[in-house]
Amino acid sequence: MRKRILPVVVSGVMVAGLLAGCGSSSSGSSSSASSAASSSSKAAASSSSEAAVSGTSTAATSATSGSEEEYKTDKDYNVDVILKTTSSEYWKYVEAGAKSYNTDYPNVKVDVKGATSETAYDEQQNMIETDLNAGTYDGFVIAPLQADLAATLIKGQTAPIVAVDTNIDAPEVLSFVGTSNEDAAKMGGEAAVKAAKEAGWDKIQAICISGVQGDGTATARLTGYQEGIDGAGGEFLKDEIQYADAVADKAVNCMEAIIQNHPEGIAIICANNDDMAMAAARAAAGNDAYKNTVFIGFDGIQSACNAILNGEETMSVAQEAYAMGRKSVEAVVKALDGKTLDKFINSGCEVIDKSNAQQRLDQLKSYVG
Repeated sequence: MRKRILPVVVSGVMVAGLLAGCGSSSSGSSSSASSAASSSSKAAASSSSEAAVSGTSTAATSATSGSEEEYKTDKDYNVDVILKTTSSEYWKYVEAGAKSYNTDYPNVKVDVKGATSETAYDEQQNMIETDLNAGTYDGFVIAPLQADLAATLIKGQTAPIVAVDTNIDAPEVLSFVGTSNEDAAKMGGEAAVKAAKEAGWDKIQAICISGVQGDGTATARLTGYQEGIDGAGGEFLKDEIQYADAVADKAVNCMEAIIQNHPEGIAIICANNDDMAMAAARAAAGNDAYKNTVFIGFDGIQSACNAILNGEETMSVAQEAYAMGRKSVEAVVKALDGKTLDKFINSGCEVIDKSNAQQRLDQLKSYVG
């Protein structure tokens, strides 16, 4: 058996209380996420809050993510994993993590699928309806594109269901595995303000290029960015939020509009994911007013690490997507064996900048090559 241990890195520009980071009750992407962060998340926060040191890199990880013995079973199970999509780098890490549990424990079969994009709502709905009624799966992991719809679709289900990445407010969901999107974005916002000050900005204003308008994850990250930026002495321009449906092409259009409206430059551009942050940075390349702009993304994927190392993106809030996938399958297996699950299982997060981008890149390559 191969045992995977995720590294725990703690350094930062934050006060100790915020180093609880991704383990607070704001976890998830729906307004119900706070109900998912139970006493387990508070325990993670408590153990994390004792550590705080100076530096440009900020990180927070769950007290449960790495040191405890992984759960295994001698029973045969079929676990269905339905993701938002399998077409992006980030979701490939979630997929790889889920499948790795099957690799290490062949008696647990893991079937992973996802929609073609994060706006293919009908496609995912059909997947969920089909698989719930197939009668071939013992338990389910779901990353919903529409959490409210998913709650309706799973109503009355008795098979164990675990939400991953995005929480579902439904009694059928036994646990949520993921990141506290709001707290993670807050951490990133604070780090971005610090970087903007170091880059020489006196007027530190920030505009966010967000994902799908109304999406819970996007909303949580917007809230976190605003709290972190405003709290650190910057100004989050909430009336100028741009929505790019989580895709790079639309982010370019959003960035072009920002440049037109702010020819003098903006200190911080924060994005809902790395693809949009990198696209925004490319759109602003060569514009002297934006040469010192801090571009911060979210996810910490390989392409983002390369962009950070090449000076094309400034920083990223990295989710532990691989851990999400693996821990979500593990949680379903535990539930199938009659074990009680924590309502919130923190997969950890970390702010990536030039100081730790290479280390992160090497880690990601070990997951999917």
